[in-house]
Amino acid sequence: MTIRNLPEPVRRSLKERAAAHNRSMEAEVRAILEDSVAPRADFMSRWVASTEALRGDFELPERSPARSVELS
Repeated sequence: MTIRNLPEPVRRSLKERAAAHNRSMEAEVRAILEDSVAPRADFMSRWVASTEALRGDFELPERSPARSVELS
């Protein structure tokens, strides 16, 4: 695959991103493409993982006693 007419700022950003991930530009583009078309099931697991930091301790309100139900 060849990508023509890639704007220089985009190419530069891609090169910096690849370097930050210790990959070649080709490997970085491959990772970006794979991530962008990942199955939706994977989206949920990534979303749950990304919200892990939001977890915390909280108190549930006290529940009232169950009401009686007449079944006749």
